[in-house]
Amino acid sequence: MVDPRTVRKWSFRGVFLVITALATFFYLLPLQVGSGRWPGPDLILAFAFAWVLRRPDYVPVFLVAIVMLLADFIFLRPPGLWAALSIMGLEFLRSREPTSRDLPFAIEWAMVAGVMLAMAVTYRLCLAIFMVDQTSLGLAILGQLSTILSYPIVIAISHYGLGIAKITPSEADEMRYVR
Repeated sequence: MVDPRTVRKWSFRGVFLVITALATFFYLLPLQVGSGRWPGPDLILAFAFAWVLRRPDYVPVFLVAIVMLLADFIFLRPPGLWAALSIMGLEFLRSREPTSRDLPFAIEWAMVAGVMLAMAVTYRLCLAIFMVDQTSLGLAILGQLSTILSYPIVIAISHYGLGIAKITPSEADEMRYVR
């Protein structure tokens, strides 16, 4: 008989893959509403960060690395750069998960926003060092701002729609997931 926790963990990993496939599909559609050029949020990164602060075992490093590397290829970004920065940000947040269990949402949101902004600055610096063409700074700031503003919506979808809540201390002791 299979352990129900194992089934739940692997089913949410599958749900994460479905969410990333849907997000990638909608990013690739040639839709433009209005005349403004407000970039959409990076939902793959937002879901990965939200889930790693709620249930770190649902988003393992290898899964996020593969998804982000494929996204680099699909969205014609420098291969591996955004994936590596995403993994560094994800692992930074994963290491903070035990201490962030009791933090209010505003502090969690600020911590995630800080990580996303640090990733964006590092990404632009790496591209500048190697003299790779970049989008305008304003467009990059708007993209990060839309991702940061979409984070509470991602949390609401994860919590109310999918039932992903933060690990309680008793669950962490039961699962032996205390670092």
